[in-house]
Amino acid sequence: MEAVLEATSSEVRVSIAETGVATLTLLRKTMGPELFAELERALDAIEADARVRALVVRGAEDKALSYGLDLPRAFSTWGELFRGSATAGPRHALHKLIKQLQRPFDKLFALRVPTVCAIHGHCIGGGLDLAAACDIRLASREATISLRETKIAIVADLGSLQRLPAIIGQGRTRELAFTGRDVSADEAQAMGLVNQVHATPAELFAAAQALAEQIAANAPRTVEGVKAVLNRQVAARHQDGLDFVATWNAAFLASEDLGEALASFVAKRAPRYHGK
Repeated sequence: MEAVLEATSSEVRVSIAETGVATLTLLRKTMGPELFAELERALDAIEADARVRALVVRGAEDKALSYGLDLPRAFSTWGELFRGSATAGPRHALHKLIKQLQRPFDKLFALRVPTVCAIHGHCIGGGLDLAAACDIRLASREATISLRETKIAIVADLGSLQRLPAIIGQGRTRELAFTGRDVSADEAQAMGLVNQVHATPAELFAAAQALAEQIAANAPRTVEGVKAVLNRQVAARHQDGLDFVATWNAAFLASEDLGEALASFVAKRAPRYHGK
């Protein structure tokens, strides 16, 4: 269905079709510092648009859904907070930053309309935070999913640790979080992380659009009510966990191991962690 509205920024593109299905497309394969504010603005616009009855979240055709945080750009922008002293000023600033970065994912989870995430290529770190904040996840056969923050000396703090247990259970969440290993699309489906697996990205995008259109055809206030009732059961628990991880990382994120993670990433070698 042809879009009746389209808006593009440097990081995201939003289109709305006559069916009431909006599509939010990430235009870059990594999440730079600019993405978070632009994603939040896009979600605010979708929330306020009465025409929207369902949302598809996806990556651009030639890219993964997301490789997660752009580490070099993140350290360039926020590096002083990651390396900062243990005094109250830097810790408070880091806590404020984490809460700010959580906000678009919180808004995606709380969006009044159902959301369908189409996962193709890599879905890593922040990409998984994005997918976990959606109501339904579909994947293409070549998709690779990873809760990888542990491998770069970071406690995941944008929502995966809070939302995945309700999707795949505590045991699976803990395994993925502790190991940081890659998960194939078929394994993701077997554990309930994705509902469907499709042969190609093109088939995936078509299936996500069709599912969103099926949702959008129902009575909109009833669908919104179903989502509100379902979210009510877990929202408070999610928020408590997000608040706690923001406080934890404000206190403990800055470490020698985090510096080693960046150094090894740049040097393309295995990190050597010492718990400092």
